[in-house]
Amino acid sequence: MFRFDARLAVYVHREAVDFRKSINGLAALVEQALGLDPFAAALYVFSNRRRDRVKILGWETNGFWLLLKRLESERFVWPRAGEAVIELTIEQLHWLLDGIDLEAMRAHQVLRYRRAS
Repeated sequence: MFRFDARLAVYVHREAVDFRKSINGLAALVEQALGLDPFAAALYVFSNRRRDRVKILGWETNGFWLLLKRLESERFVWPRAGEAVIELTIEQLHWLLDGIDLEAMRAHQVLRYRRAS
């Protein structure tokens, strides 16, 4: 399996998308419906109604690329948050693609101290 660059932003579109849409349709959806820049250093993640397929749209220097993952017998656990678009980390995207429920995952709280003594 490959890994995405950790510097990329990840935006997950929560609503199901017509999977007949290809690069142009998804880029227009990112720009018009989501109000985001399809040419940014970001990944835009979409799912179909059955949640057994995911498309990831990205821009790299001189062109778009589109990645599709189809599950043969299971379904993706799609985020249930209330917003239309959810921002994830690359690590969370890999968890989502591996079938992990993101809402069940809880990391330790990050502590920031000013000094040690």
